[in-house]
Amino acid sequence: MDKFASRKAQAPVLVCGKDGMPLANQEVRMTLKNHQFLFGCGAFESVALMKIQDEEKKAFFADRMEKWLNLFNFGTLPFYWGRYEPVQGQTEEEVTLKAAKWLKEKGVTVKGHPLCWHTACANWLMKYDNKTIMDLQIKRIHRDVAAFKGVIDMWDVINEVVIMPVFDKYDNAITPLCKEKGRIQLVKEVFDAAKETNPGATLLINDFNTSQSYEILIEGLLHAGVPISVIGIQSHQHQGYWGLEKLQAVLERFSHFGLPIHFTENTLISGDLMPAHIEDLNDWQVPEWPSTPEGEERQAREAAEMYTELFAHPLVEGITTWDPADGAWLGAPSGLMRKDSSLKPIYHKLHSLIHGEWKTDVTLKTDDNGYVMLDGYKGLYEAAADGRKAEFTLSDGAEKRIILVE
Repeated sequence: MDKFASRKAQAPVLVCGKDGMPLANQEVRMTLKNHQFLFGCGAFESVALMKIQDEEKKAFFADRMEKWLNLFNFGTLPFYWGRYEPVQGQTEEEVTLKAAKWLKEKGVTVKGHPLCWHTACANWLMKYDNKTIMDLQIKRIHRDVAAFKGVIDMWDVINEVVIMPVFDKYDNAITPLCKEKGRIQLVKEVFDAAKETNPGATLLINDFNTSQSYEILIEGLLHAGVPISVIGIQSHQHQGYWGLEKLQAVLERFSHFGLPIHFTENTLISGDLMPAHIEDLNDWQVPEWPSTPEGEERQAREAAEMYTELFAHPLVEGITTWDPADGAWLGAPSGLMRKDSSLKPIYHKLHSLIHGEWKTDVTLKTDDNGYVMLDGYKGLYEAAADGRKAEFTLSDGAEKRIILVE
């Protein structure tokens, strides 16, 4: 049995010339150009690329993003309220929208992260009472979802709700609000606001907590009618790779809802692992956290196993590597590139899977009626014959009709 059967489709394709007539007995090359599956990475550096004026720095980030684009088709952009709107009424909308459009033009599906979160929240909210904070939160969602509609149609609506009402690391405006309203009511209100503004958007809930607590929360949210499109699961593995047993247990726990699943923030380390006794990853602060040759080989092996398992699961629709390069969050050696942007083994391994083993590139010959039967990975295809081309999407078994043009 093909373990990747859920990622493939078989469909008859009618190949026509520019006059609309079928091309009989014609060799046609069918090449997958962009997977339907979302192979993603944090794309924060695209925003930096839009901002930077210094030519040397601009060239540095341009090189990184070129390598990023050669691997991924799905990018996450930052909407942390405290950074997106550090002063009330002054947002990063212009530069973020520019980055989002740039990515979309290159065939990348873009997601915004997050619309509501207690961490990295705007400090200026602290002067308001809870009712006003809630009003401002809803207005923020309406404003940003509307401004990016058609460019960003996927959002992490709310982040890390399980810990939200009991979070005590520092004061913020959202934790007291969540404590007062309760998790389910707060989540319902922010999801409803996002849904109202962009009814066709894909809306995620996202959490690092993969215990029964998150499962119970999701059950309560669905019972309350919260329009969750996708369950987001974080997998920051700074203390070591989960392994197949835990990965499969997490998949089993969250698959029974029947909703699509995204692994939204995946991290694998290519240096020394964070000590196991650290409970909050943010508490681990070291002056240097280097990548090592042995660690890089381990990171590549672990990523290959994890990606293969997730790509084979019919409910998983996306995987996002969190850091494109080492030295980002927590200074960890967690990227696919080193700090100097040189490529690590994990980059080459994922490229060989996504654009090698899991890519369809076949030459077929049409029959007397101009048909070929295409059996391949779902996604956007290019058909080419004698210098003529056409693009089409393979997503199910329905017949496709394409017209080849020069």
